[in-house]
Amino acid sequence: MDNVAYWLPLAWAAILAVAVTLYVILDGFDLGLGILFPFAPQEERRDVMMNTVAPFWDGNETWLVLGGGGLFVAFPKAYGIIMSGLYLPVIVMLLALVFRGVAFEFRWVSKPKHQFWDLAFSWGSIIAAFAQGVVLGGLLQGITVKEGRFAGGALDWLTPFPLFCGFALVAGYALLGATWLIYKTDGELEAFARDKAKAALLAVLAATAVVSLWTPYGLPRIAERWFSWPNLLLLSPVPLLTAYAAWKCWRGLELEKPLQPFASAIALFLLGLTGLVISNVPYLVPDTLTVWDAAAAPSSQMFMLVGTLLMLPVILGYTVFVYWTFRGKVRVGEGYH
Repeated sequence: MDNVAYWLPLAWAAILAVAVTLYVILDGFDLGLGILFPFAPQEERRDVMMNTVAPFWDGNETWLVLGGGGLFVAFPKAYGIIMSGLYLPVIVMLLALVFRGVAFEFRWVSKPKHQFWDLAFSWGSIIAAFAQGVVLGGLLQGITVKEGRFAGGALDWLTPFPLFCGFALVAGYALLGATWLIYKTDGELEAFARDKAKAALLAVLAATAVVSLWTPYGLPRIAERWFSWPNLLLLSPVPLLTAYAAWKCWRGLELEKPLQPFASAIALFLLGLTGLVISNVPYLVPDTLTVWDAAAAPSSQMFMLVGTLLMLPVILGYTVFVYWTFRGKVRVGEGYH
C-alpha cells in the first residue's frame, strides 16, 4: 500500500471523527432541551429554553451533514453497509429531526395554539436522540456482512443492546441540555435545570457502567483491547478521567457554578467517544471493514478532501462567531425568534 492510499483514509477518518464529535456535543444540548421540555410545563420557561438555542440549532446540524456526506464520498462501501443494516433507525432519526426543526419555526407563529408544536419539538428530540443511540448500538453490536455486502435482516438492530444505547443517549443529551440551561439561564429555570442535571448525571453514570461491562463481555475483541497487558495500564487514564469529569460535574452542580457542569458534561462525552474509538479502531464497520477496506479511490478522496479542507475553516469560523455573538444569559422576554 503506497503512502497516499494509506494516509488518505486516515485523514478522512479524522475528519469524520471531528464532525461526529462536534455534532454530538453541539446538537446534543439542543436535543437535550427537547428531552427536558415535558418537565417544564410553564410556557414562559419553555420560551426561554427554546430561545437559548434559537441562534445555533440549525448551524449545529451542519456537522451531521458533513459526517454523513463524508462517509458517503470517502467510504462508500461502509456507507452502503451501515445504511442497509440500520436503515429504519436512521430514517426515524431524520424524520424526527425534521419535525423538531419545523417546530422551531412554527411554534412562535402559531401561538396561542401551539401545543402540537410543543409535542413535535419534545418528541422529535426524544425520538431523534433515541434513534441515534440505536444506530450507535447497532453498529457496535455488528452488522452481518458477507463478501463485502450487507447480508442481514431489516430488524437485526432490534436487540437489547442497541435499545439500551438509545435510552443511554437520551440520558446523555438530557445532561448536556440541563447543563447548557444552567450556563445560559438564571433564576427558577436555572434551579430547575440544576435539579434535572443531577438526575441525568446519575443516569449517565449508570448507563456508562453498564455499557462498559456489556461491550467487553459480549465482544471479545473489545475485552482484549482494554484488558490485555500493557493496554490495561496504558488505557487506564480514560476511565479515571471519566470518573474525575463526573465528580467535577456533580461538584459544579452542588456549588451552583454556571459553566463547570456544562464543561464537565462535554468532557464526559469526549471521553466516551474516545473510548469508542479505542475500542473499534481501525474498523468503520466493526469486525468487518477497516478504513482502508472501505475507502474510495484515492483520486476521489483527494478531490473531496481539497474542498472539505477549504470549507472547514469557514464552518468553524461561522460557528465560533455565532456562539460569541449570542454569548451570555438569556432571560424571560429575550429571544432571537
